[in-house]
Amino acid sequence: MTTFASLDKSVTELLLVFFRGTKEELIKACNQSGGSRSSESDEITITVLQRNLDGSKSSTPIRQIKAKKGVNVRQTLTDNGINVYQSVTRWTNCKGKQLCGTCIVDITEGAQNTNRKSMDEASTLRENPERYRLSCVTFAYGNATVETFPPINAAQWTR
Repeated sequence: MTTFASLDKSVTELLLVFFRGTKEELIKACNQSGGSRSSESDEITITVLQRNLDGSKSSTPIRQIKAKKGVNVRQTLTDNGINVYQSVTRWTNCKGKQLCGTCIVDITEGAQNTNRKSMDEASTLRENPERYRLSCVTFAYGNATVETFPPINAAQWTR
């Protein structure tokens, strides 16, 4: 809805296209219609930064992960041994079902290469910066830099 609200007032017509199929079928359909996009690599890089214990940002990435376009950020990080949870939620989380709201990451670069934020996710993260995401419902379609353990506001009591 915010996308429509942010359109310029000179826009008088919109073309809405609905697609019924899998994510892979949609990517394939977009690549076929785009022409030049089909030659692009299906591999992306997720660069992972982690805050230090004193709260300062680490200047060097702890890891760069090569992955396929459309990967789930939480699953990719946990599969590579990177913890996205602080404190006891490392063991008591919802396993990526968007129920606990504790897998918060900061997409410091490449946020435009991820899916849009749902209303549920925006509501969960309402008092945090716009670039903060729940890694369990974030999918990367291009290169992105992800910071784990970002500072969060008091409203995120579950962390």
